[in-house]
Amino acid sequence: QSQLVETGGGLVQPGGSLRLSCTVSGFSLNRSAIGWFRQAPGKEREGVSCVSSSDGNTEYSDSVKGRFTISRDNAGNTVYLQMNNLRPEDTAVYYCAADRRYLPACPMFALAYDVWGQGTQVTVSA
Repeated sequence: QSQLVETGGGLVQPGGSLRLSCTVSGFSLNRSAIGWFRQAPGKEREGVSCVSSSDGNTEYSDSVKGRFTISRDNAGNTVYLQMNNLRPEDTAVYYCAADRRYLPACPMFALAYDVWGQGTQVTVSA
């Protein structure tokens, strides 16, 4: 059974950092693109970052570029999202998802992903 589990969310003050983890099981991480998405109350789900399967190429949304870093540990079946200089507008439920196609690029739209985690809450507040 294909599964993704996110951990690492929590409450942090503005300017602080968190590292989210996405651990996969039941399928090959090194042949899958992984995306991080977030959804705030009353807003649509938006792509935050992704890493491709074949070349390890990465993408970031403009709102997090320079503050967030995505990385993958294929041996550990885990993808990380390091989030620095967090802002109140980063508050959302964060989801990781897998696109199990072996491609050189990763999509930043949710419809491309076929397996989703349950989400982890990130709250940035003083």
